Amino acid sequence: MLQRFFPTFVALAMAATASAQDGALTVPRNLEQLASRSAIILRGNVVSARLEQHPELRGLDTVVVTLQVRETLKGQAGQTFSSRQHVWDLRNRVNPGGYHKGQDLLLLMIAPSRYGLSSPAGLDQGRFQVTRDSAGRETAVNGQGNHQLFDGMSAQFAKQGVTLSPASSQLVSSQGRGPVEIAELSALIRELVARSR
Repeated sequence: MLQRFFPTFVALAMAATASAQDGALTVPRNLEQLASRSAIILRGNVVSARLEQHPELRGLDTVVVTLQVRETLKGQAGQTFSSRQHVWDLRNRVNPGGYHKGQDLLLLMIAPSRYGLSSPAGLDQGRFQVTRDSAGRETAVNGQGNHQLFDGMSAQFAKQGVTLSPASSQLVSSQGRGPVEIAELSALIRELVARSR
């Protein structure tokens, strides 16, 4: 009997850190940490989000999300990008992992596990909803309201002797929480990715 449920238990244990679901408790990560943990960083629009059982792990609920890719900031992605994420929160069985057709998202995705499960880095910390503010600017906010998104980065870069562009330095040092212009955020991510190569 134990052998029958062991693969599911292992998958659940692994997926506990590989799901972007509501109610998850995660260690706060800043943008540099999220970017370094990501295998792919992209911006796109949700084409579909459907709930389905994992094809190998019986009884494991997942959401398969497909995006039309607008821009790739790290890694390789084609015109469309799909990921399978574990759904453990009951609220997300009605609302497919919080994904909706047409959403404009910036996703910092970790590499899939051997079971094909992935998630945004830091769960909802690595998933940014892109919207237009009242002035018509495109802004991005993650599931934590961008809280602690830039914490410690200025001191870390100063200690390492890293120099960012003036615009990125200004963003890192002055932004508290709340919406960030997507163009500025994307430029900073590109700098972080280039620095880590």
